[in-house]
This record gives sequence, C-alpha cells and structure tokens, in this order.
Amino acid sequence: MNIGTVAILSPGDMGHAVGRRLREHELDVVTCLVGRSERTRTLAEQAGIRDVATMEELVEQSDLVMSMTVSAAVPSLCRQVADAIAATGADTLFAECNAIAPQLARELEPVITDAGGRYVDASIIGGPPRPGYSPHFYASGPNAAEFAQLNDFGLTVLKLDGEVGQASGIKMCYAAMTKGSWALYSQLLMAAELMGLTEPLLAEFQSGQESVLQRMERSLPTVPPRARRWVSEMEEIRDTFAHLGMTPHLFEGVADMYGFIGDTPLGEETPESRDRDRSFAETIRQLAEQIEPPAEGRAR
Repeated sequence: MNIGTVAILSPGDMGHAVGRRLREHELDVVTCLVGRSERTRTLAEQAGIRDVATMEELVEQSDLVMSMTVSAAVPSLCRQVADAIAATGADTLFAECNAIAPQLARELEPVITDAGGRYVDASIIGGPPRPGYSPHFYASGPNAAEFAQLNDFGLTVLKLDGEVGQASGIKMCYAAMTKGSWALYSQLLMAAELMGLTEPLLAEFQSGQESVLQRMERSLPTVPPRARRWVSEMEEIRDTFAHLGMTPHLFEGVADMYGFIGDTPLGEETPESRDRDRSFAETIRQLAEQIEPPAEGRAR
C-alpha cells in the first residue's frame, strides 16, 4: 500500500503538528472534528488539515488513520474507527499511536482486524514535530513496515521486532522516567515551599545536582497545562507494571499528583495560553498555595 492520505484523530498538540509535517511533505491530511473543541478546530485549521463530515468519510478517504488522543479516550476512539471500517468496507491501516499499556494494545488489535482493517501498534517518544526535529515513532506488529513509509514524509519511524505491544511497551518505560520524574520534582519542590526551604534546597541542587536543576527549570513550568491528560497515561503505566507483577502503587501516586496539578488554576491554562513569563519558582509557589493541609495531625 502506498500512503497518499493520512487521517489524524485528533489534531491536538501532537496531532496537528504531525499533520502539518505530513502536509509539508505533500500528503493529504484529513480529520473529523465532530464534537471537538474550538481549540482543536483552530489547531487543525492552522495546520491545514482538511475536515470531513463523518468517520465513515474519513476511513474511506484515508490510507492510514493515526490515533493520537488522551489515553482514557483510546478504546472508544478505536471502536468508532472500527465501526466506520465495518460500515464502509474500507481497507484502512489503523495506527494506535497513544500512550497505552501493551496488554491494551493487544486487546484493541482484534477490534480493528475483525472490522476488516489492519492494525499497527505505534507510540511516540518526544515532543511535537518542529523545524529540524521529529519525535521517534516506534512501530511493532505485522503491519509495522507499512507504517514505516512515513519515514519518506518527514517523520522518524523505528520498527521494533516482535508482536503488537512492543511499541506501546517502550513508550510506557520511557514516559515512566520522564513524566514520573516531573511528578517527583513537583512534589518535593512543593514540600520544600511549604516548609520554607525552597532557597536552601535550590542552592543545594545548584551545588550538587546542577543538571537536574536545569531540567526542573526547563520542564516544570510546562507541566500544569498538560497535567490532566497525563493522569490516564500514568494509569496505563501503572497497569503495565502491575501486569508484569510489579507494584502499581508508585504510578498511582504519580497519577494522583498530576490530578492535583490539573485541578489547580494553572491546570486550567492551555499550552498556548500559559504565562511564558512565569518563572519556575513562581510556578511551584502557586501550586503549593493550592495544597490543603491534612484535617488532623500528620498524613500517613
């Protein structure tokens, strides 16, 4: 199969940037914006992504459908695409590119194949494409080579040997390191703020952990607008580790932390609307202000 038209579901932070990159390399890019937010509609328009009226039209017109959405929405979106494939008889390649547990990726494969489509287990490591940069798309399963055609259209696709679930698995391990660390940094810095220890702690980091401090300063101000969507991703990491026989509790806590951050006023911002002049220290101070002390005594 030669790829000429790609569908993006949906064109949010990552999706619209991927769509723009594919359009820059002469592919037709479509989406279906029924029920989507005004922000998503604006991002799609900015990227030049063409809107179609129904999911049935989308699968009929597309050689490849790329699912890029919040982890919690993945099963529902997969079933919507499967229903459209079954209704139209479209010979569609469906790439599940989201942050989900490998066992969920394996559960979703027959949803697509039983409807008549073809399934690719894929994942994305890195930020949205920008000039001179592409994130790494990993792909596994029997249809990974077809998906890897996107290497010819401005993306970086790395094929993994093995079955469906391998691409999802590498994403779970990588995101556990990055987003797990950001949650840990956020919690310890808020604790220091509440105890009046921010200044000496940052001085100690500057002395002995300068590279870590630089990562904190660079990354943490960008976390609040994305925290809500990361809750379900952390739950997928929890489920991945539990499925392997390891404790789920660590990433239950990480999910809780992102849930807290997402419920603060800073979590109401979007990546476009966040105050880019707000410092790292001010971000932590405002988050710490939202913490409610335990009702009685020490929390256990």
